[in-house]
This record gives sequence, C-alpha cells and structure tokens, in this order.
Amino acid sequence: MKVTGKKVALAFCALLLSFSFSADAQQPTKVPRIGYLVVVSLSANADRNEGFRQGLRELGYVEGKNIFIEWRSGDGKLDRMPMLAAELVQLKVDVIVTAGQVPTRSAKAATSTIPIVMAQDADPVANGFVASLGRPDGNITGLSTLAPEISGKQLELLKEIVPKLSRVAVLRTSTQAGDAKSLDEIKRAAEAMKVQVQSLDVLSPKDIETVFRAAAKERAEAFLWRVSGSVGRGQRTQVIELATKSRRPAIYNVQVWVEEGGLMSYGANSADLDRRAATYVDKILKGAKPADLPVEQPKKFDLIVNLNAAKQIDLTIPPNVLARADRVIK
Repeated sequence: MKVTGKKVALAFCALLLSFSFSADAQQPTKVPRIGYLVVVSLSANADRNEGFRQGLRELGYVEGKNIFIEWRSGDGKLDRMPMLAAELVQLKVDVIVTAGQVPTRSAKAATSTIPIVMAQDADPVANGFVASLGRPDGNITGLSTLAPEISGKQLELLKEIVPKLSRVAVLRTSTQAGDAKSLDEIKRAAEAMKVQVQSLDVLSPKDIETVFRAAAKERAEAFLWRVSGSVGRGQRTQVIELATKSRRPAIYNVQVWVEEGGLMSYGANSADLDRRAATYVDKILKGAKPADLPVEQPKKFDLIVNLNAAKQIDLTIPPNVLARADRVIK
C-alpha cells in the first residue's frame, strides 16, 4: 500500500495529540488545603471539629482525599496563636477557618489575602473583623453567634427553674467584644423580673475560684456563665465542679458544658455553626470572595438540661422547661 506524505503527516499529528491528551490526563488535580485554627486543644474542641467535617462531607469533600485540613491548636496558650497563624500562611493554605475571636485576630494579622472563615464570633463588627454583617468588605466572613441577644433568655430560664430567684451572679469577660451588650441585655431582663445582678469579671483561669467565692459571699442564688474565649472553654471541669459544690443552678452558652456535667445550656449550636462554616469554605473554593459573602447568624438554638446535675443539687426542673428542651440528659 502506498503511503503518501500527507497521510504520514496526519498520522504524526494524531500521535502527538494522543500524547498530549495522555499527559493532561496524568496531571494531578490540585487538592485544596484548609487551615483550621483554634486556641483550645483539639480534644476540647472535638464537637466543633466533627461539625466542620460533617459539613464538608455533606458537600462532597473527604478529608485526606479531595481536601486536606491543617489542624492547628494552641492547647490553651494564647501566645501561640500568632505563630500558628503565620505557619498556616507559610503553608499557603487556600482558606483559614478560625474557631473564636483570638484565632480570627491572629489570622487577620497574618494575612490580608488568604480568605478567613469565622466559625463563630460574638460581634465581628465590634471586633473589627468585618465592616458590616451584610458586606464584610475584606478577606474575612463567616458566622456570628449573636451571643449578647440571648443573654436575657438565659436569665429567664434560670427564673423558671428557680421561681423565687432574687439574685444572680453573672460571670463574664469584660474585655471581650459584645460583653457590654450582653450585660445590658441581662440587666434589662433582670429589672423586669425584679432580680439583682452581681457582675463578676473573669479575665484568666486564676480568677475562677475567686469569683465563685465572691458570689457565695454575696449570696447569689444562681450563676449565668458568660465567660468567653479559651478561659471559658478550657476550664469547664473546674467551673462545673465549683457550681455543683455551691449547690446553685448555673446556665451556660454551649451544650458541651451540660454533656460534661453542667446543669443547663441555652445558645447557638456550636457544632452546627462549624458545619455551616464548611459552606463558606466550599463557596470560596469555587471562586466566591469573602467580601461578597454576608456574615450569617445562628439558625439553631438549643436548650439542653442535665437531670443528673439537677439531682446533685436537689433541684426539680419544671415540666414546662423539660417539654421545651431539645435534649434532656438523664
């Protein structure tokens, strides 16, 4: 068979094209790398970590396969945050997810270009992380906990389980953004219920025993725990033990306190916030800019009651409270 020059040329071109397709097919797909930054230990943050993983799975991401997560924990040491944030920037992660105000501030200081997703923040506008909830106008977006707005409801719940409540100790962190709004909300609710408020500041772990002694001295009949940040999350066992020893009811923001022996919690579901943070990561990986993604507020608020804890302080939880509870631990 006679082979013409034209046929040889066409065959050669086809061969080159097949090599090109083969090479393209062998090019590895870039796997996104996410940095997750938290102050407390990863074990103390386990419920939120799993919430974030769940959110990613729902969106089709499998850790270690089509997405990598660089987990970074300060193990309760605030001074480690800047170093860990800088480490994630050096790794050139695609997105940094922050679990709390201190990690967000550290990440903000470390980069103005890598997108940052707040898994939760009490007041991101007051903290200077975003220009407004509707228009973040920077490289940071995510979720707000709306913490100040639920403080009055927490006091109402204490009043329901202790109808004769006349004095409550509010344990708080005055240096945290949103704290003043939260205290104002509590005082307004307290005035309507004729309850006196004893405000006690907790700025470090060493203050915890001191404020509990001060509350006992002033004959506080219940505790409203509003301490935020690593002090709040890192000292759960001590706080729960002191509240139980005092034989006074206490209400917290997050359900993990109740799971570990606390009496009652009411607040945004923290694991759900982390789960929803994954949707921000997904949108950013697909090309969205943080500046164009409004900060969302909580959609799920949970009331959790621990009947074992109630029994330890000889407290009977009214049936109407139990009927409204999202979960009752027996």
